[in-house]
Amino acid sequence: MDKEDSVRIDKYLWSVRLFKTRSLAAEACKKERVLMNSYPLKSSRIIKVGDVFEVKINPVIYKYRVKELLHNRVGAKLVENYLEDLTDKVELENILLNSKMTYLKRDRGTGRPTKKDRREIEKLNPES
Repeated sequence: MDKEDSVRIDKYLWSVRLFKTRSLAAEACKKERVLMNSYPLKSSRIIKVGDVFEVKINPVIYKYRVKELLHNRVGAKLVENYLEDLTDKVELENILLNSKMTYLKRDRGTGRPTKKDRREIEKLNPES
């Protein structure tokens, strides 16, 4: 196998800007947040063109296909040449739901909600 047609998964994740540093990418692999066929990948796993992998970043599971291999980090505009996003629309909706739910969280130390606060919270979240 040539060095040209193989790349470690941690290096690839860093190169296509899914993680800020290579050590963060390796840590995600170690914590079993990078999967292929529902199995966790080690950071030393060699990937090839056409491989499909998933990255779990709570609460969403992103799914990607390797279009082309690279050995150096690229600019954000060039990432689409190397990586295809296959993430389900349902997963992307989880992001929107999670961002809408953040306003229900109260700052620590603000005390208990008043009756007015509680009524407003119940309007926003009818399930509770």
